[in-house]
Amino acid sequence: MKPTDILTEEHRVIEQVLECLGIIVERSESDRKLDQQSAREAVSFFRNFADRCHHAKEEDHLFPAMEAKGFPREGGPTGVMIDDHERARRHVRKMDENVEAASQGDHAALQKFAQHARAYSNLLRNHIEKEDHCLYTMANQAFTDEDQQELLLAFEQVEAEEIGAGVHEKHVSIANGLADRLGVPRAVTTHTEHGCGHCRQ
Repeated sequence: MKPTDILTEEHRVIEQVLECLGIIVERSESDRKLDQQSAREAVSFFRNFADRCHHAKEEDHLFPAMEAKGFPREGGPTGVMIDDHERARRHVRKMDENVEAASQGDHAALQKFAQHARAYSNLLRNHIEKEDHCLYTMANQAFTDEDQQELLLAFEQVEAEEIGAGVHEKHVSIANGLADRLGVPRAVTTHTEHGCGHCRQ
């Protein structure tokens, strides 16, 4: 198992919740108000799993390892990915800011939530595509077996020392609860349900 295998499986769970977000937005537009519970759970998942678990793992470990192999940050692939992460964080903040008013039927807030939800979904889907099919391939071609093992150990060490028991699984459980409620198929994963990888609080 390579570190990028863990990251790829996390992508499948993130895509699962992006599907849920699309349904939440569609229903909010037909109902003229937002499902507050589902919206808050989705925002919490994106903030804690997609960003603090997944993106932090890349920014703290994968990207620096790639840069140590000669990939430039400025104008290079890791710099592009970090820019995507920052843009994604802004969309999540805007969604969060509008949940309360949108759930009360405020039309302007509902429009803002939908706008940022769609922008976030489009951004992340494109981002995931670039990582799955380009960035991770480049990383695996550059890394030695020793590099791969060091990354795996870094992921495991941070999880053991920082995340705490059950936190990773909690976010996967949120993702699956949303999927079940909204009729979205669960992602088929091997590692993410058992907390492989780490979350940064």
